[in-house]
Formats: sequence, C-alpha cells, structure tokens
Amino acid sequence: MGASQLAPTVCFVATYQEDNVLRSTEVVIIGAGAAGLMCALTAAGRGRQVLLLDHANKAGKKILMSGGGRCNFTNMYTEPANFLSQNPHFCKSALARYTQWDFIGLVAKHSVPYHEKKLGQLFCDNKSSDILGMLLDECDQVGVDLRLDTSIQQIEKLESGYLLQTTLGQVQCQSLVIATGGLSIPTLGATGFGYQVARQFGHELLPTRAGLVPFTITDQLKELCGELSGTSVDCLVSCNDQSFRENILFTHRGLSGPAILQISSYWQPGDSIEINLLPDHDALGWLQQQQAERPNSELKTLLGEIFTKKMAGLLADHWFVSKPMKQYTPTELADVAQKLGSWQLVPAGTEGYRTAEVTLGGVDTREVSSKTMESLKSPGLYFIGEVLDVTGHLGGFNFQWAWASGYAAAQYV
Repeated sequence: MGASQLAPTVCFVATYQEDNVLRSTEVVIIGAGAAGLMCALTAAGRGRQVLLLDHANKAGKKILMSGGGRCNFTNMYTEPANFLSQNPHFCKSALARYTQWDFIGLVAKHSVPYHEKKLGQLFCDNKSSDILGMLLDECDQVGVDLRLDTSIQQIEKLESGYLLQTTLGQVQCQSLVIATGGLSIPTLGATGFGYQVARQFGHELLPTRAGLVPFTITDQLKELCGELSGTSVDCLVSCNDQSFRENILFTHRGLSGPAILQISSYWQPGDSIEINLLPDHDALGWLQQQQAERPNSELKTLLGEIFTKKMAGLLADHWFVSKPMKQYTPTELADVAQKLGSWQLVPAGTEGYRTAEVTLGGVDTREVSSKTMESLKSPGLYFIGEVLDVTGHLGGFNFQWAWASGYAAAQYV
C-alpha cells in the first residue's frame, strides 16, 4: 500500500479524550522517521501499547526525499566498519541482531520492487513512498497510534516512567524513546530537540557537525569549479587516512558527488584533501609512457581521452601549459603527474546542515546500553537512530542503523 493511500492517523490504542485528561500508554516514541517507525511497529508487534508522536505534518519526510526519491533503504555489505563513532564497538550488537537481510525480507514481504544500483546499495524501483507505505502499513496492522502535528513542551521523570506535556495534553508512559534525528536538512523539520532531552537527563553530547555534505571552495579554484560545473569524474579522494573511490561532481559552489560526500565525514576545517584524478594509472608512469609512444601529441589531447575535452582543456589552462609531450622536461612531467595524481586542496568549508545528509556526533554512546539502547543515566529513556553518535557512510548504511537501533530498543521498551 502506498503512503498516499494511508490515513495520516492510524489505529487508536488508548482512548484519548479532552486535553485536560491525563493519557496513559506503555511506550511513547518521539519522532516518526525511519528509526521511530521501526521501533513502533516492532514494539507494538510484541504487544506493547505504543503512541508515536511527531511535530511534522507527515511521517517519514526524510525517507521520502532520500536516494533522489527512490530511498536507498539499506546496503548488502553493511558491517560495523561502515560507521563513524567515538565508541566504534557500540553499533555492533544492534547491527548483528537486525541485519540488512532482515529488512530486505520485510521489503520482499510487502512485494516492494527494488534493485542494486552499485556497491551493494539497494533502491526502490519506483518511489521512496513504497518504503514509507510499508512501514505505516506495518504500524497500522499492529495498532500503533500515530499522532502528527504534535509538539512536546516538557518532559518530567516520574518515579516510574515519564510525564509529557504535549499539544495533545498530558501523556504518561513507562518507556520514552527519542528518535528525533539530527540537525541535517532543517527544511524537513530537523531540530535539536533530541539533544535537549539528552542534556536534560544528564547525558554528554559529542560535538555535532554536518556529514555527507558538499565542500565549498572560495580561492582561485572556485573559477575552475564553476567552469566545470556539472562535470562528473571518477576519482580517488583521501583525507585523514581515509580514501573513497567514486565520482566527484564539480559545482558552482565547489565540489560534490559521492566521493566528496563520503570524505566530508572525515574532514575537519583546515584539513587538505587529496584527489587522484587518474585512479587507474600511476600518473607519472602513464605520462612517461605517452611521451615515449606519442611524442607529438599535445597533453590536453591525451587528457581529453580520459576526461571530457572541456575538462582536459581547462585543467591544462589552469595548471600547466599544454604542449607536445616531447617538449616536457622530466621536472615538468613530474609536476603534471603531481597535479593529476595528487591534487591537494583545502576546502573553505561545507554547505552545512542545509544540504547535509547526516549529523555527526550527538548523544555519547558510552552512556547508552548497546544492547537495549536504554539510557544508563535515566531508566526507561531510550535513544535510537541519528540522535546517537553513530553515523554511516553514504549508501544505505544510515537507514540500516535506523532499522537496527529501532528494532533493538523495541525488544526492551
């Protein structure tokens, strides 16, 4: 069933009356994104009474826009090495208990057509709404009470459980799950609410910053990037002992594309990045071979056989004087090789949360149980998904963390 066919509010579990009446439920989940929906459908499937709240007017907005509208919902090669965290062992337990194959099984159960794009990345054949519709359908079947357009004004710890002041009125619960995501893409409703809750109950927050985000360039390279805007090229991009081989995309603002988004998560302001524009060649060896075999060919002609003619010409204009290969001295050839095989640049910054796919940092996982996702500071409080200091690589890994962490918490709420 597609998302558009579902009513925005699914089956009611508790009887909610006037706003001044105290409402009581077993589990409240704040955030109806990927992690929140998975936690809700799994907990309710165990027989728990679940109220799922979101301040937005639609559930799963980030699901809908992900993967260019086709939702890269998991990756076949998911493993802990695909995640960044100051506590790298934290993600292992949840990922082992709810794997990519478990989610693929759910997708198959709902007959959602999908395909592998590359590198294990699985996308819907049709639209992201197929995945959202599947999750909402599962929630509906097990009696999750989903309430949208609902804000939380205050949270208070009780002797047993929590009391929430909301635009629905007062809600009391035994277990409270924070699935509010990070700060990325505020136009979709992202806020720092989850971090505020964590602080309120004594949690440390690790510094947050934009991840999986394009770089901006402001020096003389901006002109080159602008002239090449829209050009995509296969490269090896490195920074801080990490490397990714995928395409980069030149933009009017700087550099984007999968390889750039990946490396941005490892980059800090002031760091240089290295781009190998000839990842299939030893740059100097290739140039020396061309000089020996095609001495009368111009450099930009040879580069035009690897890059677009426009890019070859612009690189030659910006970086070196193009001339017949036989006219290059060994020193000049080494300089050309250095530029092509090890282009060093220092980005001015990133485009920030506005276009970032994820938020790095967040709730310190050393204060959360890796088995249950429960706070070690405040019993009955759980954190799942992006609000935690666990960030995946590009390619479906962040969704798999949402599914896995949501499932893990749902076994204990």
